[in-house]
Amino acid sequence: MFGVCVSVFCFLLVLASMTSGSVEEENPEFWRSAAQNTLRSALARKINTNVAKNIVLFLGDGMGVTTITATRILKGQLQKRSGEETVMNMDTFPYVGLAKVYSVDFQIPDSAATATAYLCGVKANLNTLGVSAAARNGVCRSQKGNEVTSILRWAKDAGKSVGIVTTTRVQHATPAASYAHSASRTWYSDSDLPSSAVTGGCVDIASQMLRNTDIDVIIGGGRKYMTPKGFPDPEYPADLSAQGQRKDNRSLIDEWLSMKEGKVARYVWNKRDFDAVDPEKTDYLMALFEPGDLRFDVERDPSMDPSISETTEKAIQILKKNPKGFFLLVEGGRIDQGHHDSRASMALHEAVALDEAVARGMELTNEEETLTIVTADHSHAFTFNGYPFRGNSILGKSPIFASDFLPYTTLMYGNGPGHKIVDNKRPDLRGVDTADKDYVQQSAVPLETETHGGEDVALLARGPMAHLFQGVYEQNYIAHAMAYAACIGANQQHCAATAEPDGIPYSSTDPGSSAPDTPLCAMTTVVLSVLMSVLLH
Repeated sequence: MFGVCVSVFCFLLVLASMTSGSVEEENPEFWRSAAQNTLRSALARKINTNVAKNIVLFLGDGMGVTTITATRILKGQLQKRSGEETVMNMDTFPYVGLAKVYSVDFQIPDSAATATAYLCGVKANLNTLGVSAAARNGVCRSQKGNEVTSILRWAKDAGKSVGIVTTTRVQHATPAASYAHSASRTWYSDSDLPSSAVTGGCVDIASQMLRNTDIDVIIGGGRKYMTPKGFPDPEYPADLSAQGQRKDNRSLIDEWLSMKEGKVARYVWNKRDFDAVDPEKTDYLMALFEPGDLRFDVERDPSMDPSISETTEKAIQILKKNPKGFFLLVEGGRIDQGHHDSRASMALHEAVALDEAVARGMELTNEEETLTIVTADHSHAFTFNGYPFRGNSILGKSPIFASDFLPYTTLMYGNGPGHKIVDNKRPDLRGVDTADKDYVQQSAVPLETETHGGEDVALLARGPMAHLFQGVYEQNYIAHAMAYAACIGANQQHCAATAEPDGIPYSSTDPGSSAPDTPLCAMTTVVLSVLMSVLLH
């Protein structure tokens, strides 16, 4: 039996050698030339020490390294290419680091604890957001006095415009950590608060979105947490699950609009009205396209809901009017949800959509003054395995059968709903379209929902001070490095030499800036002073 398997394997290797790659790739000079081009690019790279006027943080929820690799291949294959050689937009970022994602109490974290780390600069406990690790999951009284603020708040306090864009509900863990403080990530509206939280004086996340920080742009889903209980949804009036959920009978949407008196504030819930919003004439925008999370991109109705690229574009167009700059958080939140369902196709298409949003963000901003980051909060129990031929569908099957003489997909999960054993056998995938958007990948351990993974996640950076994101670091370092780059928050000692008389920092080497030449950051000045001292002595 072993000999037969070896023979089959060898035959497949010979077949692969006859069919894979291109003729030019058989020439060693192809690879040498490509490597030399990459080397020249690396040698020509200059460190950008400007002050970051703007920060755009793209967060792929659950977008671990395996997801990035598989997304790269899928993106190329959607363009009718082999896929492996594809260069995504995020791949072009010159600086790459690894962030350690564990929470204070768990080896493998959730999106609330991780968001608190990379947004607030403090590691926290599972399921808590905007609070330190002294707060306990679900214990209202423990959050009092343990609140921590985020870089979104630091940016707003510095006079910048701020915004959040997500494909989930705007009260979900990632965006919520930018403005809320909650012992539980699930307290979306007041109807979600347990009696102990009500008597303890804790406030739901949706209410905090209005009262904690003045956010200029809010785009995502989550209408039902903003309206009175039983209030019909404008898009799905007959759907009881889409109705408003607030027991306090408040319309937070109306309250938000009334709070913006004297400013041009727009609330929209469909693409027609969204497209009609003129960024030049709009100060504030709240766009909530679904009662809960947005639809997966492959199921999105383009006539009703814009893509994440379109929402990112509108957000930047509104925020960039501020001469002091802006901070924008863009979350591809349903990558994570596709993985939890073990539907790899869904997850990867969401990641492709996020990469397109990255491209739009790059087009709309200036690298000399905008720090752009792409990272993930955590990964998943997601593997890319087997020996598929070059160009094999990333959503397809390995050409080599398993020892049970049944095929298996090259993308699988360590656990999840795809564990199906009938008569002690795995399902036979011959004739099954594993590229279908609803196909559930097989898994080793049966769970109703697949879990997160605990390995480090990648961070890719470009723009001012992007070189600070090299190496391996704790996830909470990210917030501090972003703040340092933008001269906001508590760590501003190095910014004095690059500030205007009114205290507003600007880029000294931005070719499009009208500001006069100024010294580089104080740290650089100190280094130069030391060098001069050595030379003179």
